[in-house]
Parts: sequence; structure tokens; C-alpha cells
Amino acid sequence: MGWPGIIGGNIGYNLLQHINRNGDEAGSYCDSRGYSGKSKLQTMFGKNIWEEIKGRTVMDFGCGNGTQAVEMAQHGAGKVIGVDSRQKVLDLAKQKAAIAAISSVCEFTTHNEQKVDLIFSIDGFEHYDDPEQVLLLMKSQLKPGGKIYISFGPPWYHPYGGHLFSVFPWAHLVFTEKALIRWRSDFKSDGATCFHEVEGGLNQMTVRRFKKLVKRNDFRILEFKAIPIRKLRFLSNPLTREFMTSVVHCVLTVKE
Repeated sequence: MGWPGIIGGNIGYNLLQHINRNGDEAGSYCDSRGYSGKSKLQTMFGKNIWEEIKGRTVMDFGCGNGTQAVEMAQHGAGKVIGVDSRQKVLDLAKQKAAIAAISSVCEFTTHNEQKVDLIFSIDGFEHYDDPEQVLLLMKSQLKPGGKIYISFGPPWYHPYGGHLFSVFPWAHLVFTEKALIRWRSDFKSDGATCFHEVEGGLNQMTVRRFKKLVKRNDFRILEFKAIPIRKLRFLSNPLTREFMTSVVHCVLTVKE
């Protein structure tokens, strides 16, 4: 797991209260405004992604409100299966598909057993409670020769890798988990006692840990990019990669 934090107890809690007097969680650093007016999938995986999905059966794992699933259907996918554990967002995805008049191509569900040609996971692997089991599930639902497209970030050691706990850069590494959770309980009443129990979950995923998960589960990496923080690109090198990576993009297939 990630760095355990340094400042805890009453000192950590009181400092967090003082730093964030508004009494609200952070997290605006990790939204999707950087993709405003752009295709997120095309930005991540290039223009050829539309040729890759054309006529194929595609799964959007963790599809949320269906934005990417609908886009894939509009670009010629034979069938798109959007999977998410939250029925509320699946209902929104169905509405979005109906408005776009592609409901016949899209299916939104909490569970899928159909084999697919391609699987996409966007902004998920830093949140899954058991990311290794998710990889194995994807593996079981992939047709022979199929591919898995994964993009996630920011990873744990990014300045704002604490997502909603990012009251300032690397705050999630400065303060202990207990202090951060205690501070969060001042304005959230869901009873979360650790990072992975908060809404959306945080599993402290690092670049190194992700590559280890992939390697030990018999995947072959077709493409792997650790995209550095744009403004700090000049500081990015193999030694600083964990702290300077903004997002990870990769394409996997199962070893034969």
C-alpha cells in the first residue's frame, strides 16, 4: 500500500480543520474538465480507437452515466455493454442512449457474463476495492485475442492522488489515514473508517503496483504510458515517475 502519512492524532485533525475552514472535501483537481469539448477516449488512445471498436462487442467496465459507452456506439461498435454497480448511474446511461437513438446497440447492467472483444476501464483502477479481482474478472470475459484498454489517474503519489483528501499537494501523504478520515467525518455521515470505504473508494494505486498486478496475472502489455504532469514534465524521469505521473494509459491482452 501507499505511504502511511506522518501527522496524525489531534494535531493532524486540528491542522486539517484549520487548512480547510470551509468544511468541505477537496477533489476538484481530479475532475474531467481537462477533456471539455474533446473525446476522452480519442484523447487517451488516439484516433485509431474508432477503427478498433467498429463492429466489435465492447464492454465499458465502470461505465458511470454512459458517456463513453454512448460515444462508442455512435462510432460504430456492434454492441456496447456498460457495466456498473450503481443502478442510479445505469438509469442515466439508459436515458442518454435513448436520447442518442442508439438504445438497440447499448445494454447497461450490473452484471455481465457475455464474452466481448474489447474491454475499457476509464478512471477506475485507483478506486476498485480489489483491483486484482477486477483484472481477473475482465480476463474471464475477454474473447481470445481480445484487448483491455485501461486509463486511470491520478495515481497515489501524484500531488493530488488523494482525490477528495487533496486539500493541498501531497496532503494525503502528510497526514495519516485516521486523521483524514476523522476530518472527513465532520461533513460526511456515511460511516467510512478508511480510504477504501469512502464514496468511490481509494485503493492507493501506484504505477509500480499496477504493473505488478498485470505481470502476475499473465497479461501481455501491448502499450504502456505513464503520462507526466504537464507543467512538471521536465522533472519526470524513472526515479520521479511515481510522483510525477498524471495518468496511466495501457493496452493489455492475455498471454497465449
